[in-house]
Amino acid sequence: MARRVTDRRVVGVDVGGTKILAGIVDPAGQIEHRRERPTDLDSQERLIDEIGTAVDELLDDSVAAVGLGLPSRIDQQAGRVDGSVNIPLADVPLRQLMTERFGRPVALENDGNAAALAEHRAGAGRGARTIVMLTLGTGVGGGVVLDGRLLRDGGELGHTVLVYDGLPCQGTCTGRGHLEAYVSGTAAAKLAQQAFGPAVDAHRLVRLAAEGDATAIEILDGIGRKLGSAIAGFVNIFRPQLVVIGGGFASAGDFLLGPARETMHRDALPPANERVEIVRAELGTAAGVIGAALVAYDELG
Repeated sequence: MARRVTDRRVVGVDVGGTKILAGIVDPAGQIEHRRERPTDLDSQERLIDEIGTAVDELLDDSVAAVGLGLPSRIDQQAGRVDGSVNIPLADVPLRQLMTERFGRPVALENDGNAAALAEHRAGAGRGARTIVMLTLGTGVGGGVVLDGRLLRDGGELGHTVLVYDGLPCQGTCTGRGHLEAYVSGTAAAKLAQQAFGPAVDAHRLVRLAAEGDATAIEILDGIGRKLGSAIAGFVNIFRPQLVVIGGGFASAGDFLLGPARETMHRDALPPANERVEIVRAELGTAAGVIGAALVAYDELG
């Protein structure tokens, strides 16, 4: 007798700029098995094969579907990846390719959207009707859950224009003044290297701040205020109960979030600015894997 979907499991995959995380996820959002491998950025073909290999390592008869979270612009109707900023993935019918490889349904989702869905259902956003999530890492991702439903045709909150004709964006993006150029871990590393030398990255910058270094604290304060200004715009548009901050650079904690809260409160309209909370994500690096799997469960029905 065939197993019910609720008895089955889904493989969730989070494809990042430096590593690919994969895991078998149950319907409650718990990861049962986890794998990690480096992201191969040499070519699109090699990257697609690495994603496939990450899934192959976890497939068994209990796996009903696969969900892929990608730092990419996705045409959901066609199942295509239209383009990506920080990985070599563009103009490819990825859903079809992966469905044929795995012999199972495959769901695609922007990685920021996937993380937002995971935090809403299983993390910091539990119980909130509307949340905005921003992930601060190599770039800036993000997603919105509005009145309990994930907004799937979006996810590029990091490419919101913060400063007209501002700093050039990164990767393949040709825009200027985007949020990603100011508040990502990459942006923090550039500021840290200007202040302390080429060996200092974003993580070291946070450690210096924790040790009381005034310059490091000032750099993080400035990044946090830019983050808060962008959050104010999202609050004015979506009126969320929560703004959830995740990603590796979120480890800066209140060095970032303190000034972000102050600036958001100043720049967002009342009463939303009084009602919203800015909080750290709870699921850590697992959010993308869990969210990609939850999207696949949703598509299974």
